[in-house]
Amino acid sequence: MAAAVQGSRGGEVGIRVGATNLGRLRAAAAAARQQGKHAARGGGGTGVTSWHLRVFAAVVGVMGCVLLAASLAMSALHQVQFRNAAISRNFRGLQELKQNIVRKEQAEQIMHGRLLQMATSAVTKNVSESQDFTLWEEPYKQARKWTPCAAKHSLADEEPDEINNGFIVISANGGLNQQRVAVCNAVVVAALLNATLVLPRFLYSSVWKDTSQFGDIYQEDYFVNYMKNDVRIVKELPPHLQSLDLEAIGSQVTDKDISKEAEPSEFVKSVLPILQQNGVVHFLGFGNRLGFDSIPVHLQRLRCRCNFHALKFVPELQKAGSLLVQRLRKVSAMQTEMDKQLFGNNMLDPSFAENHAAGGPNRYLALHMRFEEDMVAYSLCEFGGGEEERRELQAYRETHFPTLAMRLRNATVSPEDQRSLGRCPLTPEESGLILSALGYDRGTFIYVAGSQIYGGGPRLRPLTRLYPNLVTKEDILSADELAPFKNFSSRLAALDFIACASADVFAVTDSGSQLSSLVSGFRIYHGRGRAPTLHPNRKRYAQVLSEEGSIAWGGFQKRVRQMVEEYKRVSPRPRGRSVYRQPRTPGCMCRAGGDGSVDF
Repeated sequence: MAAAVQGSRGGEVGIRVGATNLGRLRAAAAAARQQGKHAARGGGGTGVTSWHLRVFAAVVGVMGCVLLAASLAMSALHQVQFRNAAISRNFRGLQELKQNIVRKEQAEQIMHGRLLQMATSAVTKNVSESQDFTLWEEPYKQARKWTPCAAKHSLADEEPDEINNGFIVISANGGLNQQRVAVCNAVVVAALLNATLVLPRFLYSSVWKDTSQFGDIYQEDYFVNYMKNDVRIVKELPPHLQSLDLEAIGSQVTDKDISKEAEPSEFVKSVLPILQQNGVVHFLGFGNRLGFDSIPVHLQRLRCRCNFHALKFVPELQKAGSLLVQRLRKVSAMQTEMDKQLFGNNMLDPSFAENHAAGGPNRYLALHMRFEEDMVAYSLCEFGGGEEERRELQAYRETHFPTLAMRLRNATVSPEDQRSLGRCPLTPEESGLILSALGYDRGTFIYVAGSQIYGGGPRLRPLTRLYPNLVTKEDILSADELAPFKNFSSRLAALDFIACASADVFAVTDSGSQLSSLVSGFRIYHGRGRAPTLHPNRKRYAQVLSEEGSIAWGGFQKRVRQMVEEYKRVSPRPRGRSVYRQPRTPGCMCRAGGDGSVDF
């Protein structure tokens, strides 16, 4: 286009040049006529007759016509040259584009070529299996026997005492999901210490770069009112405490001061005296500082009441999330208990049903791939990118994980050992191999949650070859609809949370991800046994992949299915596991017996 514009401008220049020459010729002819007139009036002293003048004028006219024609010809030629140049440039652009595509194809990151080839064939044959009940529903009837119990309010003797030991302030670090855990743990600590909780603050992170606070993500008044019978919550410290330097008076408690997953007795021993002395304690960070196994049932219930009931997204997020899920499902009316918990009264777009009702509901699978640069770098694994990949990830560690980078200078970590121990995040290719082995066909609609995939298109392409119907929130919602959340990673993560929690199937690739953990627990708690989660065992999967050279597709398929089915087995929360991820535990969920009795 630019070249064409230039050609047009070149033509205009040529035309202007022709007009100038013509003007000069006309001026010269006029001057000659004037000279002839003067000569005629002056007599024949010059020896120039009228015949001479006519001959001279004719010659000048012929020369002018020749020059004009030459000028116009040059102008036309000039335009043709510019047009040819434009065509040439466009052609070169197409050639370069093709070359770039070829280069990208060559740069495609494939680690398991033999299995990928077999999977490509398998997904086209999975059409009949994709309708299989077990792919889209919980396979065990026992799951439906568990029902939510944390909505029950505490007993009268568990209500907050009139005597209060002071105020607890927390500044939670991390992203949306780490902060959510910190908030609910703070509720339990406030109740444990008989203190008033100040509405939590969220620390700014150089990684997440999000200035959002509690009220930007969750409904403040709903949170305060829902928990009021369990713990006192206020929006800010009283004026006489706001001016205090909490660090200077010894009221600031960091993560270094409290053991990871500490028992309640540690808070009573080390924090309560500070609270009683100064009237306020500030927990700075507060990441995973409260354990799970030594918590009394009534306090465990508070955790679940907070996480599964009290924390409601603000209406703006509920409306955008509702629209996102409606478009994924191709239906307008929300139908599940999960939807009621996520959206409340903020279910949008009634006209959507009229435009899409003929197509009927659409099932979708949500896939959370935690294959992002920070996770990849922190894992100390290798992913087939050679020396360039190693240099790139080491540079990232030097900047974002300096302690880890320093440790690596004095110790050797084997990427092979990391992989065999199940410590490497799954690549998009490895995720696709699992889905194809489970029987999902090529037409499966997949919502991808998370940030930028490390390695970009070349790393993602093996997955899109198997499953071309991949979408993100940016594909489903318009730029205008996403604009209020742009540059706020926590609010965008909330939309991913909603889409994953509402999915017909949720596929996890990283057990250490807080999003995966919280969404899995949310689906267990509110899913009524109809919200399956696929969760591979990375250690076992690494063993299967190590046999790629000899394993047949049938054997690969059988072992992957066994691995995933084992995680689906319904059981109470094992010791040491998070109640946010596995809420089938006293205080959170109840189990109905065949005789109508209820455990827990």
